[in-house]
Amino acid sequence: MELYLDTSDVAAVKKLARIFPLAGVTTNPSIVASGAMPIEKLLPALHEALDGRGRLFAQVLANDAAGMVAEARKLRQMVADLVVKVPVTAEGLAAIKCLKAEGIPTLGTAVYGAAQGLLAALAGAEYIAPYVNRVDAQGGDGIQTVTELQRLLTLHAPQSKVLAASFKTPRQALDCLLAGCESITLPLDVAQQMIAAPAVSAAVEKFEQDWLAAFGRATL
Repeated sequence: MELYLDTSDVAAVKKLARIFPLAGVTTNPSIVASGAMPIEKLLPALHEALDGRGRLFAQVLANDAAGMVAEARKLRQMVADLVVKVPVTAEGLAAIKCLKAEGIPTLGTAVYGAAQGLLAALAGAEYIAPYVNRVDAQGGDGIQTVTELQRLLTLHAPQSKVLAASFKTPRQALDCLLAGCESITLPLDVAQQMIAAPAVSAAVEKFEQDWLAAFGRATL
């Protein structure tokens, strides 16, 4: 199982990389724009925040296959082992096929349906990113989409992985993992919610109080 952070906040990545067993960081054009750091500076900074050990994902902006391939090559010059995110459109599928032939790993993104995701996998994408909460917001069932996509990949494209994205709650992420999803990427607030339960803090505080009352110190 691979756990990623979905952010461009270099300081937060550095802080959480000490705590979480991170596989890397995912970004998209909106996330990069929100941080206002040019991508050619951001990607190396994120790589350094992960101590050079995590995998980075960055997305192309072009709408045609030729432009996507050119931008993918440019992104790979910034960080050599970067995974290129390509929207799963008709042109995106063509780009994924070309990049596969060049040995450039891709993630099929902006996936709103299981069939769409399967096509990206068959075209050669290493990862497929269904948008869980966005599917829900459009009246669909994001978890069901992930479940169906995971089953399709297991049956027909086992070389590809679901990397579920677009979460508002830890429960959504856990349901994806229970569905067999091998990878998830979390926004910072959802990642922090996973370890910030008030009941946990209260339990730890009670242990300390009881120990202090019995032995007059707060250490072993």
